[in-house]
Amino acid sequence: MNKWLINNRGNNYNEISKKYNIHPLIAKILLNRNITDFEKFLNPNAENSYHNPFLMKDMDKAVDIIISTIDHNEKIRIVGDYDQDGNSSTMTLLDGLGYFTDKISYDIPNRMTDGYGISFSIIDKCIEDNIDLIITCDNGISAIEQCDYARKNGIKIIVTDHHQTIKHDGKEIIPNADAVVNPQQQSCKYPFKSLCGAGVAYKLIQAINIKKGYGMLQCENLLQYVAMGTVCDIVDLKDENRYFVTKGLEEINNTDNYGLKCLINMTGIKNAVNVYSLGFIIGPCINAAGRLDTAKLGVELFRDENMDNVEAYAKILVDLNEKRKKLTEDGFNKAVEIIENTALKNDDILICNVEGIHESVCGIIAGRIKEKYNKPTLILTESANKNLLKGSGRSISEYNIFEEFDEFREMFVSFGGHPMACGLSIEKNKLDEFRTKVNKNSKLTEEDFVKKILIDSSFYIDKIDFDLIEEIGNLRPFGKDNPRPILGDKDVEIIFAKMIGKNQNVLKMKLLKNNKAIDAILFTDAIEKYTYLLGKFGENVLKELENSISCNAYIDILYYPEINDFNNVKNIQLNLIDLR
Repeated sequence: MNKWLINNRGNNYNEISKKYNIHPLIAKILLNRNITDFEKFLNPNAENSYHNPFLMKDMDKAVDIIISTIDHNEKIRIVGDYDQDGNSSTMTLLDGLGYFTDKISYDIPNRMTDGYGISFSIIDKCIEDNIDLIITCDNGISAIEQCDYARKNGIKIIVTDHHQTIKHDGKEIIPNADAVVNPQQQSCKYPFKSLCGAGVAYKLIQAINIKKGYGMLQCENLLQYVAMGTVCDIVDLKDENRYFVTKGLEEINNTDNYGLKCLINMTGIKNAVNVYSLGFIIGPCINAAGRLDTAKLGVELFRDENMDNVEAYAKILVDLNEKRKKLTEDGFNKAVEIIENTALKNDDILICNVEGIHESVCGIIAGRIKEKYNKPTLILTESANKNLLKGSGRSISEYNIFEEFDEFREMFVSFGGHPMACGLSIEKNKLDEFRTKVNKNSKLTEEDFVKKILIDSSFYIDKIDFDLIEEIGNLRPFGKDNPRPILGDKDVEIIFAKMIGKNQNVLKMKLLKNNKAIDAILFTDAIEKYTYLLGKFGENVLKELENSISCNAYIDILYYPEINDFNNVKNIQLNLIDLR
């Protein structure tokens, strides 16, 4: 069973409610998210959200170099990354700089052959093509030798990135580039550190527009790309990022980019694109190209002006994502079988070598295994070098996977990451030793493996109305650091319950509180929850509930209230998160 915890970070919500004319529940939710500027959060706009891009370290240098390069009609090459944020960063720079020059091209590393970030072979191509300036995006902060190599060969290089800087013995190691624009640098005074790669690229384009006298609002159409990168890279949806996504969704839903329109159409999105559409439909299609083919497909989708080509690219991306889903599902099932049938299931940290899976889906599988067992998980598979395993890890909040694995860095061929995720390669014959050592080193307890759900507030379901649901909707976009609010209620009576859906994996209910009946639906772990109800109340009671016969069956629930619009009839519905 999950552990329910009340998240109560402030008790002056009634005072805030009156001051800002908002429902007390909304005030409580905002306090739980450590929001202090209520007006800015509730009404994000360019004026109250944008920070001066020149507050970012080396921004003035980068702008001067780029403008000089353009003025001298020199060649610029953008070097991006193979994920959605890399795609978004690349498009932001290509379109943003395309206003000022046509001497611009791009390159993106191949995940399988080049690995992450700017490589020596990419720089060699720049030398061969007589490139004058390289601008990295969503990578480059760890490219120490590569930056030296580019400059040694007469190429100017600007690094734009958002990843953590390299540190040795507490000292920050920064590439010797002509300019390094990254808010994560210790000496950077930029007030908001949680930009994605596309966000940093956008601030660079803003700065160029300011320097050229156009103002920072001139390039807001680029926010359609920045919103994708911000959502898909799972950075904090607050401060500047909140406006990026809010305005970016507006740009996406009014886009004239034929490639984006095609992708939206081919993925079957019927209503307006929202955060869910970006994170779980559009983003995965673009990511699939970098995993199973070339990430350049995603860039060409947005850039190509030939409609036939664009439609072909969109279809390829959708097909690749379907293939990726199958590879992921097969790999997940293999991993579960290995864990369940070996001593691995007793380990604190699940380290599993799954033969025959595509290395690009290791991270997705690790994430799903972590969700299933609520344990830190590393999934590996054989690389092109048969003696070498490559893998990705995902963690729980109680375990800093980067710091813990870093203790054994000497065992790895390569390693990198952050507290919640990592990537590494290790010689096959060292895996068992590593697994033993890392588990022996574990300080995790049984309590750490219990999944915790933070509840924003208890709230009687009979008090939910359309106005309150609309106010909760004003807190969107939801995501990291601004999760969808979770409310709770006790002693709610079930007056109808039935498993529905094509695969009978959705639990539909009708609940009663203070003589008010409300529809409810549960998607996540519905079969498991229905089995729990069977054990709790018995098969006879559940059969009666299928026929709407009241049986004095009471439960506690966690929920998110929403409006269900079916056949133009609107009803309040509770999206259930958990029950007991």
